[in-house]
Amino acid sequence: MSAESDGKRSDLVQSIERWAASLPDTVALRFEGEAITYEALNRRANRVANGLQGMGVEKGDRVAIMLPNIPEFVYALVGTLKLGAVAVPFNTLYKGGEILHILKDSGAKVLIALTNFAPMINEIRPELPALEQVILTGERNLLFAHPESTAFLQLILQRGLIKDVDGAYRKVGDIVLTVMKALGVKEAWYKHRGSIRVRGDKIATFVISEVEGLALINVVFFLGPMDTGDFLRVAWVPPEIRDKVVEPLTSVEQETGHRPPWDQVKETVAAALEEGFQVEIKEGSFVRDELFAYEKLRSLAYKAR
Repeated sequence: MSAESDGKRSDLVQSIERWAASLPDTVALRFEGEAITYEALNRRANRVANGLQGMGVEKGDRVAIMLPNIPEFVYALVGTLKLGAVAVPFNTLYKGGEILHILKDSGAKVLIALTNFAPMINEIRPELPALEQVILTGERNLLFAHPESTAFLQLILQRGLIKDVDGAYRKVGDIVLTVMKALGVKEAWYKHRGSIRVRGDKIATFVISEVEGLALINVVFFLGPMDTGDFLRVAWVPPEIRDKVVEPLTSVEQETGHRPPWDQVKETVAAALEEGFQVEIKEGSFVRDELFAYEKLRSLAYKAR
């Protein structure tokens, strides 16, 4: 990152750059067992700065940062300061009204936040004309599953059936919403990528991946109530972000009074998919191209762990 502000650069930026040059292997941050050196910190902050600059962020622009105590907060803060922009960090425990006030009052041009905040940000964004870009980072989303409470489905479609990712999320979201209503969940709604909700509670979620010309759609339905406390006894989550990563959940059983059998769920989903994509759904083994795409996606997922 070579951009210089017209005046003196911040003492923090100068110190980090000096230490990165003279003491590159010295540990600057420790987080969950990872030791991050000054060289790595400076390099990652440079990436943030270059990315912000590419988005049109200039000296004096406000960059809001809504991140907990994770390394991404430091990268975002230092990267913002490298451009001479003004960092506006605020507490991740703030609620929608407080966040809206801060973003409006500061006139933030960019917001950097955890991926988990996407639904809330999308809800208030129409009221923030100055907010041009939202950067989501620091994925901390937990997905809970239990054989008695959740149902998993995977659909493989030829790429031609999906014109663009945003359109695909909208179409699949509408299809999953149709399934929920067919199962008796009348108050279900869909607005944001990947989450079907009743009021503010998640009742289904999905993700779309593209591999080798195919679209892989993975959907999780919450059919029965689930106690996430059992998971959190073995999967430690920092207290400051626990209420953000563990979203309130509901289920078909909680909303309708009964848990639908698997065959009913499968038939309902198949009918909704056939109607939504105008295709014929068939059970069976993968064909060669489908198997190749699936195995490649799975290998990538294992490498990312």
